[in-house]
Amino acid sequence: MNKELVPDYLKELQTYQAGKPIDEVAREKGLTKISKLASNENPLGPSPFAIREMTKGLWDLHRYPDMHAFALKSKLAEMYNLKRENIILGNGSEGIMGYIARAFLRPGDEVLTCENTFIGFYILARSAGAKLKLVPLDDSYRFNVAALAQNITENTKVIYIANPNNPTGTYISKEEFDFLMRHVPKHVLVILDEAYFEFAIGQQDYPDSMDYRYDNVLTLRTFSKAYGLSGIRVGYGFAHEELISYLTKVKLPFEPNLIGQLGAVGALEDQPHLERTLKNNNKRYDELFAYLTEKGFKPIPSVTNFVTIKTGSSEASDHLFQALLNHGVIIRPLKANEMPDFVRISIGTKEEMGHFYEAMEAIIPEFMKLYGSQL
Repeated sequence: MNKELVPDYLKELQTYQAGKPIDEVAREKGLTKISKLASNENPLGPSPFAIREMTKGLWDLHRYPDMHAFALKSKLAEMYNLKRENIILGNGSEGIMGYIARAFLRPGDEVLTCENTFIGFYILARSAGAKLKLVPLDDSYRFNVAALAQNITENTKVIYIANPNNPTGTYISKEEFDFLMRHVPKHVLVILDEAYFEFAIGQQDYPDSMDYRYDNVLTLRTFSKAYGLSGIRVGYGFAHEELISYLTKVKLPFEPNLIGQLGAVGALEDQPHLERTLKNNNKRYDELFAYLTEKGFKPIPSVTNFVTIKTGSSEASDHLFQALLNHGVIIRPLKANEMPDFVRISIGTKEEMGHFYEAMEAIIPEFMKLYGSQL
């Protein structure tokens, strides 16, 4: 292929690696009982309201969806006291990140964020030829707002903050967010990725971005996590209408698709399903955190639907991942996040977590014998 066709930054780009699919494990291992605790999905599944609305839409698949997504935008505008002009929709929140890269980033632009955060954003920024400027997380595995503030320069174009952060499950507080914004020039775009917002909002010091109205802040949220709609890929963003107007110019015209729009509207109408999701998550989280601590691990306190633990080494992470996989339990090694000595465990149903504990009891003796001194 002509070497001039593909820019160097694209040649060097790493492909995003998703959590191992259930069907793949079934084929490889010949297992029928599989618990996927790798991708932070809602183990309760989608709302029946969402399924009802999506099912109705199957008869209209020969029609293009509403390009302006009037029903979904109206529902979101009502919920968050916004205008429809303040809302952008996309194929998951990553789809909107792609619009941001397309609209605002050029080769050589500087993007400031932390290490050990959502790798999907790294890929999208690099795909635009942007220069990633990374600062370490703090000692508690949280976004280091002081370091971010110190590293803002005249070349900074975008600042990305995952709050809560994936894959650590930690968050920055209102005080920290206010501190950072005092140091951010008005011409710098701040992306607040709040994919796990619904799980974190119960924290009193969590800075819900809807309590602020900064013209240079763009909030991203999703229906893939708490609402259980990962399979239809619907994300949404909130920002000043001028910012949204630029994103609208570069987005694909019929995203989200018809089924996605209908499912999202249905999900928003089922508050009890969301409450059941959060109740299950809170109970299972407390059980998981206590279990891991009892077994000698040091889980990172999380406000999300997953828990990350340190294994001590890349070899230990691989061993734990493969040993659990042999028992039909899928977790997520974090080598791609530059955290090879950590793994992430998504929170499942009571039955799925029981499967995880059963598998752990079978493999912990050997794991601790080999790697316990590293914890």
